[in-house]
Amino acid sequence: MPWQETGPMEQRRQFIEDWLTRMWSVHELSARYGIAPKTAYKWLSRFRAEGARGLEDRSRRPKNCPHQSSDRVRALLVEAKHAHPSWGPKKLLPWLKKRHPRLEFPAASTVGDYLASQGLVQKRRSRRRHKHPGAHKIRTTGPNDLWTADFKGQFRMRNGEWCYPLTIADQHTRYLLACDGKTSVKQAGTIPVFRRLFRKYGLPLAIRTDNGSPFCSSTGIHGLTNLNTWWMRLGIEHSRMDPGSPQQNGAHERMHRTLKAEAARPAQANMQAQQRRFNAWRAEYNDERPHEFLDDDTPADHYQSSPRPFPERIPEPEYPGHFLTPLVSNAGTYRFKTRLLFISSCLRGSRIGLEETGDGVWDVYFYDVLLARLDERTRELFT
Repeated sequence: MPWQETGPMEQRRQFIEDWLTRMWSVHELSARYGIAPKTAYKWLSRFRAEGARGLEDRSRRPKNCPHQSSDRVRALLVEAKHAHPSWGPKKLLPWLKKRHPRLEFPAASTVGDYLASQGLVQKRRSRRRHKHPGAHKIRTTGPNDLWTADFKGQFRMRNGEWCYPLTIADQHTRYLLACDGKTSVKQAGTIPVFRRLFRKYGLPLAIRTDNGSPFCSSTGIHGLTNLNTWWMRLGIEHSRMDPGSPQQNGAHERMHRTLKAEAARPAQANMQAQQRRFNAWRAEYNDERPHEFLDDDTPADHYQSSPRPFPERIPEPEYPGHFLTPLVSNAGTYRFKTRLLFISSCLRGSRIGLEETGDGVWDVYFYDVLLARLDERTRELFT
């Protein structure tokens, strides 16, 4: 049991004085003072070793703390930080460990906290959160988190003309939003299909495609095209698969196998007849065909339109006040300081945002998408 709350030091002295009279045993005194015998023997031991001073409360701070750095280590950290002001803990620690292999250094997080407490770390300006084109790891939690789009392999109709089926589906519910026959894969025929879907179903958060035309260009920076630039303006992330990795769009590829077997064989007489076949098959696929992925429900049982409406007028991009915001010309160029630099004709008429993030290095944004970095010494864009 603990000592009484009032005057613990006085009680300990009285306990010792009573014990020194030899009139009571330790157990009798323990019962009298309401403490455990173990506590009584502890204070007797301290009194024998240190006298009255041993009755004082001791610090509960541990003698050895794994999180506590030695004075020498702390001094080395400060010295190293002064020598390399731009280095963070993850660079300072390997540098110091190599020079002082016998010393034990704390974790990088502990080093960062200590340097900050010494005023040696400047608080960074919060970074602008951005998207980056090309990322393909997107997990869906509901309808319209991710649409997938692709052109199924072309085939000849009975009149000898080619049919290129453009298919667009909702990844989460497998709902087939569109199956439109086209005479080519050009953007001129693709953009109207997406515009129709956006007006009917609203905007998805992201669209995943392969790296082929018309979704991606093989020559422009980050494969920018008029189509995916339009998506960026609408706040839609373009998620591209890795080259040669059709498994990253596995559900869509599996749907294409069904499309080929049930709606393209045999081919119809012309595009009008083929589109009627596509429409009938799409209705069956969405409303009647059970899907194992959906526990044998149909896609129509789970799909619902997006709460993000299609804006007929797209707002201009807004950038923080410290950004440079040059206007991209019709030729795809922009003025940076005294030079005219090229970025992409797909961005013509729009403002891009440039933020200096290093010595002569600038991040280049379009809306909230980080497109590239600009080295002002070489005037080259790199990703």
